[in-house]
Amino acid sequence: MRIKDKKEGLKVFGIFALPGLFVFVAVVIIPFLYGLYLTFTDWNGISSATNLIGFNNYVNVFKDAEFWKSLLLTLKYVVCSVVLVNVVAFFLAYVLTSKLKGVGFFRTGFFTPNLIGGVVLGFIWQFVFSRVLVNIGSTTGIGFLSKSFLADPTKAFWALVIVTVWQTSGYMMLIYIAGFTGISADVLEAASIDGATGFQKLKRITVPLMMPSFVICIFLTLSRSFMVYDLNLSLTGGEPYGTTVMAAMHVYNKAFTSRQYGVGQAEALILFLMVAIISGIQIYLGKRKEVEA
Repeated sequence: MRIKDKKEGLKVFGIFALPGLFVFVAVVIIPFLYGLYLTFTDWNGISSATNLIGFNNYVNVFKDAEFWKSLLLTLKYVVCSVVLVNVVAFFLAYVLTSKLKGVGFFRTGFFTPNLIGGVVLGFIWQFVFSRVLVNIGSTTGIGFLSKSFLADPTKAFWALVIVTVWQTSGYMMLIYIAGFTGISADVLEAASIDGATGFQKLKRITVPLMMPSFVICIFLTLSRSFMVYDLNLSLTGGEPYGTTVMAAMHVYNKAFTSRQYGVGQAEALILFLMVAIISGIQIYLGKRKEVEA
């Protein structure tokens, strides 16, 4: 019976797991290993000749001031986006899990921006920032709206953050709503009987019990924000004066525009490791809080 069970188990594994495992290896593992190999070569992305040059590409990465500048800008963007997206999403979820009429309509409305692709979204908001808001500013005499956000380095950065919050908050809102609905009403009722105020229930009961939702939402927001490229490309294109070039855009330009594929791959690997380490620490700390809660 044991031999038969093992054979059946291998058969089931082959039917259900092997196709997914094959796709994962072919699409993720092999390209990753090949990309790692390219970081030790001088390949320009076109030539058939590839020469091993050791760690020269990594040395060039540390000499590339523009890469570190774009990385610092990305870190600033990540911090602003993660905080604002999760605050807005949590607030929306809190409101939409209360006794409010038309909850389904509002949930659909807030989630819809997430269905729009980053490139299309960037062009839509480019029109809004460059035409709509400028016309409103010119008509009403509001000074800060009379000039396009995308023409000023500081405002262009915040334009990226605004669009990111607008697009992503609705998706994170659904995860927080799931967390809210998973909290037992009996616990909240017992707290009310004991005299707890609404804020006390939110701080002492709701937030600790929703820690799994926080872990998921922060992880998703972190990974999305670090790897932003499509929105960066279509909304600002790195302008004005190259002040809004995020790390992913810099890596792409280095590899495919400057034809320094090995250096670009090395920068991509460093970016990947940074995202993996930060995300891993965030999940670890979040899980600890979850257990304590």
